[in-house]
Formats: sequence, C-alpha cells, structure tokens
Amino acid sequence: QGDLVESGGGSVQAGGSLTLACVASDRAFSNYAMGWFRQPPGKEREFVAAINWSGGSTYYSDTVKGRFTISRDDAKNTLNLRMNSLKPEDTAVYFCASGKTANWGTLAYEYRYWGQGTQVTVSS
Repeated sequence: QGDLVESGGGSVQAGGSLTLACVASDRAFSNYAMGWFRQPPGKEREFVAAINWSGGSTYYSDTVKGRFTISRDDAKNTLNLRMNSLKPEDTAVYFCASGKTANWGTLAYEYRYWGQGTQVTVSS
C-alpha cells in the first residue's frame, strides 16, 4: 500500500459523471497541498486541479474548469475529484499527487508523492 491510493475510475458515456477518491497517508496529506493530474493515451501527463492545505484555495485547468470540483476531507485523509459533463477527451489515467508545500502548484515537480493512477474512459 502506497502513500496515495486512488479509486473511482471507470467507463461512462459522454455527459455522465464520476467521482474519484484518493486516500492518503498522514505524511502525504496533513498540511500539504494536493492535486490531480491525468495522462491521456499517447500524451504527456497534464495538470487537472489542485487544492491547498486548508481547502480554502483551489485551481483548475481551463479544460475542466466549471465541470470538475476538487475537495478534501481532512478527517478521512481523502482527496476527491467530482467530474461532471464528461467528454471523450477526458479519457485518461488520473493520478493523485501530494504537494511539497502547503500551497498548490500546477507542475509535476511541485509534487512529491504519486498514486498508481485510475483509468477513466468516456465514450461518445
């Protein structure tokens, strides 16, 4: 069992919804920013969303803004990503990541722990 374990991926039709969850160890979660990244087939990993240590600040990529919502539950050491109005171009492996500081970042090098990824497939 790693420091970050994702779940909730699956297959859905365009327009549908999914919620991803990431359960984290104490050292990976408490007082650190958290983020979601994704890697579409044949492409590089890209930033999706991030949240700061308190949950008071969030940031989204332009491609998911208004459709995805990131949140954290500190009592359960869990990071969530609610994905609505899914599109075929959202198809990717989604990764949870633990930040190096309390404030969110959008670049992979700003994160120190990574989950194993969960597959999301959106069909048209």
